Amino acid sequence: MAATRQQVKVFMSQREEGKTQAAAAAKAGISERTGRRIEREDFKPEPKTRRWRTRNDPFAAVWDKVAEQLGGNPELQALTLLEWLQDTYPGQYPDKLLRTLQRRIKDWRARYGPDKEVMFPQIHAPGRQGLSDFTKLKGTVITIRGVVLAHLLYHFRLAFSGWCHVRVVQGGESFTALAEGLTEALQRLGGVPAEHRTDSLSAAYRNLDPDACNDITERYEALCRHYGMDASRNNRGRGHENGSIESPHGHLKRRIRQHLALRGSADFDSVADYQTFLNSVTTRICRRNAERIRAERGQLRALPFSPGVAYTEAVVRITSSSTFTLRRVVYSVPARLIGERLRIHLYDDRLVLHLGGRALLTLTRLRPGPDGARVRSIDYRHVIGWLARKPRALAGLAFRDELLPDANWRAIFQRLRDELMSAEACKRVVSALKLAADQDRAGPIGQWWLDALNEGRNPTLIELQDRFRQPGQSPVVVPNVAQHKLADYDSLLKVACHG
Repeated sequence: MAATRQQVKVFMSQREEGKTQAAAAAKAGISERTGRRIEREDFKPEPKTRRWRTRNDPFAAVWDKVAEQLGGNPELQALTLLEWLQDTYPGQYPDKLLRTLQRRIKDWRARYGPDKEVMFPQIHAPGRQGLSDFTKLKGTVITIRGVVLAHLLYHFRLAFSGWCHVRVVQGGESFTALAEGLTEALQRLGGVPAEHRTDSLSAAYRNLDPDACNDITERYEALCRHYGMDASRNNRGRGHENGSIESPHGHLKRRIRQHLALRGSADFDSVADYQTFLNSVTTRICRRNAERIRAERGQLRALPFSPGVAYTEAVVRITSSSTFTLRRVVYSVPARLIGERLRIHLYDDRLVLHLGGRALLTLTRLRPGPDGARVRSIDYRHVIGWLARKPRALAGLAFRDELLPDANWRAIFQRLRDELMSAEACKRVVSALKLAADQDRAGPIGQWWLDALNEGRNPTLIELQDRFRQPGQSPVVVPNVAQHKLADYDSLLKVACHG
């Protein structure tokens, strides 16, 4: 039996009086071995257990009523019950008793409360399960050339080995984001697990009617069938059922923040650069699990010959303004496509336009404004050929601000409208846009032109053409045309009449 504090005190006082270890131990009622341990200072005396209250229980008179309330509704919180007591017994139960009530309720729940949900740890076999989920990098602001990037992260992970892949998602949770992320993850992994598990995809179903929800379900199951995976979901609101990826979310985000700190900046030149950074983080994570990943890769199924369908389809007709509208966003296309019906593959970050079975071009995907307002994605190069024939159309053009390449061009147009007639301002800007399209130098031209205006100069189109001519191109020659006198025309007419 361990020595008490009093025995230690007696033993040490005897030793201070010069008694031997054996004599001091006998006097204290302990063994000589315990005495040696006390002197080596590695002995911890038996803690003294307090079995009495230090003050009266302030809830003794009403505890039966509190317990009755808890018995009927065990989820009641201490603050709620304290407020109930304050209303029932005014002035008797001040706020300072909250902590005491919390301890009493905690003790009651441990003794008499309902059973809590039990989590059953699972054994994950290699090659058995892959999991997908979306997460947000809260508390960290990622910017692209100074502009905040609103985004989520798609996270795929193998349950056995911890192999993972992360992808930037700009449009929120959706079937397209899930399908594109999963397809990319499996291609990088080089194999397919037997089962793919997700959350309930409730975000993908939000505001959709039953037919649309069924369509998403069928497409998700078809994607899994394409890869030979069993499709499974956890129950709605049961995130722990996806625990093999919910918990690693936190580890992943900590690693991302740590590497951002080492990098010294959360600003990137492009979304592609940010994705490259994320790939480097997941590569390091996978490197630490190399042995388990090697073992699991041997149990994965082979990839199919072609990737699965990771997009949503839509069909649009190109209007006479060389635009089409899709999900409250107006996009421009080359004018040669006016009147055509195009099939569009919607990805999370892009649209791929097809005519027949052939891909024509790819456009960057935009989203409506925060209030659902329409936005426009207009490329002036798509329509400049016809606008150059009708330059005055620029004055009242519905999408003029979006057509002008950037803020510099918008400022130039406004300055010219203030200084010149509207028709002349339109002509100069449209002609300069044609030059910018031919040279593919809208940025440099706009910057130089605005700087010249700020310096008090107003360059002509000839000056712009001369300034930005291609290397080896001859300078623009201004013809010297002599203006004849009106009397010369009169003389010419008289000769013609007499002849």
